[in-house]
Amino acid sequence: MQARVGRKMFDRLETLPQAVRDIAWKGQLRMCHRHRHLIAAGKPKVVVTTAIAREMLGFIWAIAREVSVAPAKT
Repeated sequence: MQARVGRKMFDRLETLPQAVRDIAWKGQLRMCHRHRHLIAAGKPKVVVTTAIAREMLGFIWAIAREVSVAPAKT
């Protein structure tokens, strides 16, 4: 499948900063392409899923670094 954003997801994305949306979209494009490539290469689904999950973690890390969180009050 092609990378895309559904209506519900689009509504949720509108409240996020543009930098976060850009990182997320870049990740979506890359992971969709990688998934198609690995499946076409004949890799087992569990291997493909693990590779995509590892790559997704890198994009989550990049988003976490982009967003600054206020320290918790104690």
